[in-house]
Amino acid sequence: MKRILMMACMASMTQLPMMADNDVPEVVNNEPEVTIESSEFEPAGTPGEGFLTSIVNRSLEKAFDQQTTIPFLPLPYGRNLTDLVTPPKLGAYFISKYGYSDQKGKHGGDAFSQRLIRAYIDGTILLDFKYRVQVQVNNSSFHMKDYFVEWAHWKEFAVKVGQYKRAFLFENPYNPWDVGFGDYSQIVKKLAGMGDYNGEPAATGGRDQGIQVQGDLFPSKSDGHRYLHYQFQMMNGQGINTSDANGKRDFIGTLQVQPVKGLTFGIFGWTGNYTSNGVTVDRNRWAAAVKYENKGWSARAEYAHSQGHKIAEYNAATDTFSGTGRADGWYATIGVPCTDWLKVYAKYDAYRDQATWGSNRTMYSVIPNFQIHKNLMLQVQYNHVHDCTSADRNYNEIWAEAYVRF
Repeated sequence: MKRILMMACMASMTQLPMMADNDVPEVVNNEPEVTIESSEFEPAGTPGEGFLTSIVNRSLEKAFDQQTTIPFLPLPYGRNLTDLVTPPKLGAYFISKYGYSDQKGKHGGDAFSQRLIRAYIDGTILLDFKYRVQVQVNNSSFHMKDYFVEWAHWKEFAVKVGQYKRAFLFENPYNPWDVGFGDYSQIVKKLAGMGDYNGEPAATGGRDQGIQVQGDLFPSKSDGHRYLHYQFQMMNGQGINTSDANGKRDFIGTLQVQPVKGLTFGIFGWTGNYTSNGVTVDRNRWAAAVKYENKGWSARAEYAHSQGHKIAEYNAATDTFSGTGRADGWYATIGVPCTDWLKVYAKYDAYRDQATWGSNRTMYSVIPNFQIHKNLMLQVQYNHVHDCTSADRNYNEIWAEAYVRF
């Protein structure tokens, strides 16, 4: 009996994810299970389906197949259902966080918090029209993140209408699962619209409402990658889930060159304005960046500059603005795949709120990512912060986050 019990325990241990040879956790493959982007230059908008939504998606695919074989309802011109629409793909994930800080006055940091919960649906209609709907919950706040439809018949020319990410900076379009850090870089947050420098709220998440044209041009004869990508947007300028406030539009654009597959250089431009509480401030920005992705290795470096005052600097009594009216910042990061389940990032991240050294805030970070299962990632981030705007100029932070796809 003892021998039988020992053999049963050994057999069960071989089924554990971390021990089985044929179930290696995924980390170096950043390609999602579901993607709807028409451009090879855009990162994955969502991290793909999880353990629960995959069951729902397979059921939907089966239902669509049955309707194709024996249609419930007659469709026009003898078309099958799958000729008109693809089965929608569902996905969802959450991120929980623990934060510690030894900065004076922070009382040890935020401790446990809910970073976000997201759910989304991707799909196509008439093959050429791709759509996404994505919602998010932060504690008691529920709001729409994305909703758009994109006509993408050609890779060289696609048109998108709705609410989606601004075409400013490489890092902004990354979803939180794939960005590699416990938060976005400071210039992405302050100069792409995630708690913007000019006063736009953090819930915007680097998004706005409008119309976009984009395309990938000049395919390589050797490996098929495209050498040039363009992207131009006309947006409201007010962020998500709100209409225009001043009758003007924001214009955002990027040109990106990929001389060899995986290596991309980009320039970005943005002109527009933002209105809050009857105060309108200009937003004129540019950025230059480079990134490299190959076989699990990652490297990015970006610089951004903004010209335009903050709403908080406006004095209604004198009808004047204080401050320099400028802000800038930069970051550089590298991600090294150490094993099939461990990838370590190092990052240097600086932001100057008035484009002066006296307004500089710099973070030096090390971030190991433990991808112990394709639907479970654990992340630890250590930050040493040098903040010239704080009474406590040098302090340390530790963040621990758990990412779960379901």
